[in-house]
Amino acid sequence: MADMLGHLFDGLSLGSILLLISLGLAFIFGLMNVINMAHGEFIMVGAYVAYEFQVHLASLMGGVDRGIWFIAAIPAAFVVTALLGVLLELLLIRHLYGRTLDTLLATWGVGIVMRQAARSIFGAPNVQVSAPSWLQAGLNLPGGVVLPYDRLFIFGLALLSVISLYFYLYRSSSGRRLRAVMQNREMASCLGVNTRMVDAATFGLGTGLAGIAGCVLTLIGPIGPSIGTHYIVDAFIVIVLGGVGSLPGAVLAAVLIGVGNTYLELWSTASLGKVLIFAVVIGFLQWKPSGLVARKGR
Repeated sequence: MADMLGHLFDGLSLGSILLLISLGLAFIFGLMNVINMAHGEFIMVGAYVAYEFQVHLASLMGGVDRGIWFIAAIPAAFVVTALLGVLLELLLIRHLYGRTLDTLLATWGVGIVMRQAARSIFGAPNVQVSAPSWLQAGLNLPGGVVLPYDRLFIFGLALLSVISLYFYLYRSSSGRRLRAVMQNREMASCLGVNTRMVDAATFGLGTGLAGIAGCVLTLIGPIGPSIGTHYIVDAFIVIVLGGVGSLPGAVLAAVLIGVGNTYLELWSTASLGKVLIFAVVIGFLQWKPSGLVARKGR
């Protein structure tokens, strides 16, 4: 039972990481039908923001062990990547709407440029971000189950992000405009909604969430210019399985993939477990192409 609980927690923590990574991508894909192949590079930017905070600001905020710099790095990563996303939307994506293949190739090229820029600035080798001292231990439960504090922190941050997005989408005027554009862009425009402004804000929101995910990934291991590319395929699987543009679907899909992948790896190897989870997802989409939570329409 202790082993099963430990593996369940591992699956939930993996699901929370996938959820943080895929939340922003779900809105970008669902609202603007843009396949943002540079999403992984925005994750990389968020990770390097945390690294820069550790190098240059940790000593001014009580030292590395206290971790104040890490808490400050999370909103900073959101702001930096959100501004970069808005800039990308204004300069490039805005001129390619309705041309899915062109946006895919353009964002793929942007991702290459961003990775090379990171190699030029920070170097090709991976760098290590030290976790605060209060995240380096674990919570001991009866039966010998240990829940690492860093994974609990990631789980809590993912939950906080989902709650914040819910209130933004369903309890704010900006969220209502976003949902209106997602449901019927032409009708929303006729009713006075500035769809271009909504597009830019949504793209910035999506890339900002990617920055938060990158900041959190520094707790998992070393970071480098290619850190985002390791997760981008899983992020696309989450949004397709959950239903394009669906927040509840993304949450459910991330949890199912995280837990399913963890338990399949127990009975096989890591590579075979990933293949099996992909096969299950493909089979499910053959039966229900709209995903777990389909978007309602009239």
